[in-house]
Amino acid sequence: MTTTRTLEGRRAVVTGGGNGIGAACARELAARGAHVVVADRDESAASAVAAETGGEAWVVDLDETAALDDLSLEADILVNNAGIQVVRPIEEFDPADFRRVQRLMVEAPFLLVRASLPHMYARGWGRIVNVSSVHGLVASPFKSAYVTAKHALEGLNKVTALEGAARGVTSNCINPAYVRTALVEKQIADQARAHGIAEEEVLEKVLLTEQSVKRLVEPEEVASLVGWLTGPDAGMATGASYTMDGGWYAR
Repeated sequence: MTTTRTLEGRRAVVTGGGNGIGAACARELAARGAHVVVADRDESAASAVAAETGGEAWVVDLDETAALDDLSLEADILVNNAGIQVVRPIEEFDPADFRRVQRLMVEAPFLLVRASLPHMYARGWGRIVNVSSVHGLVASPFKSAYVTAKHALEGLNKVTALEGAARGVTSNCINPAYVRTALVEKQIADQARAHGIAEEEVLEKVLLTEQSVKRLVEPEEVASLVGWLTGPDAGMATGASYTMDGGWYAR
């Protein structure tokens, strides 16, 4: 983690900030001097990370997108990280689950970007980082909702970058492979069931099969890239998708 305080005076909002990638991003941005708003539906988790980083907790359920329609955010940095996963074949996929994934991972990021841009435009500076996935670039079986949502997030990212370029706002995606988080741990049983294999086989035969580097990504590795993309050396980085996938997309 860097100790260079390049983000003094900046206010950052990190969704899903109570654990995993979000918590790592909150720590990274705080170490760089930003005041971090830890957004999470889990009040205790958000409060714990906020206390650790000297920031503040924002308890919010981003699945309730109608409540975000008139939101205004004073955010210099927005990290859209919150997400869920549902693993099922298409013919067995509950339509309600499909819609829920789109609300949380497409509608909510759009509404948060929409709420943040007026403040960023007024200051002539802003950094938006969308935590996408290698599944924003490629597909895997049994993840129709997640792959659809991440592909949509990639499109939102590009439009945001084009609209914000002349007003000092950048927007980028980070595309990791499987990250060592509770989200990944929770899907092992679902993956085993969908593929008809034992749970202990999932890591080798499903999660890491497409990667050349055979390990999970660490949350801190993703956070380090978020730190760079929000820092002073990344002004020309916009509209891009930064893979951190152990060579998956190289195939």
